[in-house]
Amino acid sequence: MIASRAVTRSVQAVQRRGFQTTRAQLSSPYHYPEGPGSNLPFNPKTKYFAFRYWGFMAVGFGAPFGIAVWQTYRPRS
Repeated sequence: MIASRAVTRSVQAVQRRGFQTTRAQLSSPYHYPEGPGSNLPFNPKTKYFAFRYWGFMAVGFGAPFGIAVWQTYRPRS
């Protein structure tokens, strides 16, 4: 009884709420007519992109751990 009433109310609420969609506007700063990837500050289609990408990620991930080890083993002043 209570469950069916809750389902009925939720269905009515969804039906009342006018969901609408619109076509993407080309004047928007988030849609580029040149296609995807034209707004990136790097070129992912170069020969060594994967090496540079994973190198950057490894340095970014490993730097805090390397700094922590260096600070742990340095002599106290």
